[in-house]
Amino acid sequence: MNTSESAENYLETILILSKCKPVVRSVDIAEELGFKKSSVSVAMKNLREKNHITVTKEGFIYLTESGKEIADMIYERHELLSEWLVRLGVDPKIAAEDACRIEHVISKESFEAIKQHIK
Repeated sequence: MNTSESAENYLETILILSKCKPVVRSVDIAEELGFKKSSVSVAMKNLREKNHITVTKEGFIYLTESGKEIADMIYERHELLSEWLVRLGVDPKIAAEDACRIEHVISKESFEAIKQHIK
């Protein structure tokens, strides 16, 4: 799965929004991330071309199997790393920000080792 950090963030955001909204639209993503709708539209086009999402004629965005796989991986990393940093005494806001950066660059091997160590 060779995806950019930006694409991973969009996919993770779609996953998170889909947990609390009946449908996800570009405007929801733009609001959540604080981006312009035009920027989100370009990103959605790229994700659609890579078959990570589908978009209905009504503009509802859904993760494909590959998109969900990436989103789940990034979300798991984010949650585990944030929680771990907070347990180490890091302020929750800083922990979330740091986890967001780490989740994209950590290797699968290192993440699995951290996950096993924490459990």
